[in-house]
Amino acid sequence: MPSPATPAAFSALLFGLSGCLVDFGARTAPVALQRLYPHATDVRGSLEQLLGRPPRPDEQLAFHHALREAAREHAECTPGAATLLAQLRRQNIPCAWLDELPSDVSASLASPLPDWLHGAPAQSNPRPWPAPDACWQALVDLQVDRLEGCVLVSGEPRLLQAGLHAGLWTVGLAACGPLCGQAPADWQALAGDERDRLRAQATLALYRLGAHSVIDQLTDLPACLSDLGARRQKGEKP
Repeated sequence: MPSPATPAAFSALLFGLSGCLVDFGARTAPVALQRLYPHATDVRGSLEQLLGRPPRPDEQLAFHHALREAAREHAECTPGAATLLAQLRRQNIPCAWLDELPSDVSASLASPLPDWLHGAPAQSNPRPWPAPDACWQALVDLQVDRLEGCVLVSGEPRLLQAGLHAGLWTVGLAACGPLCGQAPADWQALAGDERDRLRAQATLALYRLGAHSVIDQLTDLPACLSDLGARRQKGEKP
């Protein structure tokens, strides 16, 4: 019988990139926007949302350059990511990451990850999240022949919605994703009650979205997968 630390019951695992496998807090895009627009009060959305209009070509180019710089600074694995991926590799469980940033930015962020890990940057997807296309295409690329037992792990709400639309099991990440949006040092520097408040808000938001389970970060995923496996054995479906 598998131990709680052995995620052996699943066909494939898909991961978000920023705020999941790397870049704790999904800080790359917000940092890039903050540097370009230091007086902006909310940098959690897209460049178009911040400007309130489609960006001009020069604005888009400046944002791209800022993204590339921020990505180099945030290309660091989140807690538990390296160990988890090594375990999945030993288990021969297909896995891949998905991202919506420009492909060169995604590649920079993914540089600490193992070479065998498949990546699906935004340009390869015909429709953006929350459309399910990116999830389905990633599974096709992994040569996974059925949706049953496939899991998406992310802290990004629109990617989780894409996973739900694709018919996947979904695991939301509360603490390390964009809903908390804190860099590792800032997260640790918060008072305990403030961390608990942000974590609770993010957890509730992800459950309301429809995530099948919500955890803080990837160190919690093996036990979560064990729980989802037990739910599958009881006949529950995503």
